[in-house]
Amino acid sequence: MSVYRRFRDRIRIGPVEVASYYDGRGRDRHTAACTAPGCGFSGDYQDRAAAELAARTHRCKA
Repeated sequence: MSVYRRFRDRIRIGPVEVASYYDGRGRDRHTAACTAPGCGFSGDYQDRAAAELAARTHRCKA
């Protein structure tokens, strides 16, 4: 069974979307995921600045 996450504060930096969510333990988490077809880049971070930095420095291989 997959986990349902409700994303908030979504922004788009190039092809990468950055969003915040609460994990299963109630902690505030942040994710960055590339929306380009065939890229597959994504990552979870503890703070928003790290997620935005990953989005700004990401270079698609697709």
